[in-house]
Amino acid sequence: MDSNVPPNNTLLVVNELIKANKDFDLLMLPNRGHGFGNEGYMVRRRWDYFVKYLLGGEPPREYQMHSPAEIAPHALDDGFDCPG
Repeated sequence: MDSNVPPNNTLLVVNELIKANKDFDLLMLPNRGHGFGNEGYMVRRRWDYFVKYLLGGEPPREYQMHSPAEIAPHALDDGFDCPG
């Protein structure tokens, strides 16, 4: 549960948006804290939103995106040795 923004506070905002007849999108991700922004599903949904509403395109359906934390370190190895 997000200790920074309790679900009830989110629902209060949603209620006011409805009262004001405003369009809005809401994505709820259960069982997560406040810092879930780099989770693969969230990254994909954010990019999908940008593609659709900022670029006017259609994002690929259910494209598999992964956060850097989900990628094995050797998967990023390009075969070149870096000095250091």
